[in-house]
Amino acid sequence: MRIALDAMGGDHAPGPIVTGAIQAVVNDSELQLLLVGDRAQIEPLLPSGPERQRLEIFHCTQAVGMDEKPVVALRTKPDSSIKRCWELLAGKKVNGIVSAGNTGAMVAGGHFAKCVLPGIHRPGIATVLPTEKGPCVVIDVGANSDAKPEHLFQYGVMGAAYAKYILKINDPQIGLMNVGEEEGKGNSVAKDTHALLSTLGPRFKGNVEGRDVPQGKTQVVVCDGFVGNILLKYSEGVFSFLMKTVQAEVLSNLGADREKVMGAWKALAMKYDYATYGGAPLLGIDGACIICHGSSGERAIKNALGVAAQFARVHLNDVIVQELQAAGPK
Repeated sequence: MRIALDAMGGDHAPGPIVTGAIQAVVNDSELQLLLVGDRAQIEPLLPSGPERQRLEIFHCTQAVGMDEKPVVALRTKPDSSIKRCWELLAGKKVNGIVSAGNTGAMVAGGHFAKCVLPGIHRPGIATVLPTEKGPCVVIDVGANSDAKPEHLFQYGVMGAAYAKYILKINDPQIGLMNVGEEEGKGNSVAKDTHALLSTLGPRFKGNVEGRDVPQGKTQVVVCDGFVGNILLKYSEGVFSFLMKTVQAEVLSNLGADREKVMGAWKALAMKYDYATYGGAPLLGIDGACIICHGSSGERAIKNALGVAAQFARVHLNDVIVQELQAAGPK
């Protein structure tokens, strides 16, 4: 299993990126990593133990900044770590790629490399959100803001495949994000998408509203990238706000039981931390592509690499192509 890791992507690269890579190969004896980036910065961070043999450096001289315009950066930086990762994937030199770098450049890189699965109209970014009843896959959260009904239909199929084969959710149910639960709600895109998703039969549970996501009404939620990105960022903000508020107003006032409660509180924070899931897969790509949060630390990188390896091991793309073919042209 060979994965290319953008060692120069992220707010704190390459330090925690390389550390996460080391942890990943220690955790998975079959994993081989290509660390794509500046050799001079990466080499001193590598261990001298046996795991070094499964950590190879693919040297490149440029990196895409987090604030750069994606398309311009990819065109003016041909030796950037993101572009080299995509070239490795398109050339079948690796099974997957992982980056905590510029999200827009990662999405654009897939288009430039023409590394899209047969029949896929637009790849979509899926993220995993915690709910009362377990994890929920939300797709799309930023790749395609102007989605058409046929795009959203494919997102539903791809999101369900990811939920079943990666998150191990038996018979995941699909919901369409809308302004009301009743059929016929929403704009023309929502109505047409509802009609397409209805052809999936019992797997499609109809429209869901924003409040239904944390309640776990469905295990997959379909929306365009504009709505999905707002939902994701709002969820992150609410989680951070609640954690800080409870810590300031409740935990700080505890007496003798403070240490016991703090232990449970930290375990809860760890459970719902985005780093648990590593990153967000860009589904519809010919290969595994995991996009990590820009502030990802070593734990998130390690888990993202694990997801990329699992993605390839279960042949998820074969499942996606088969299920879309079975569903018929849309």
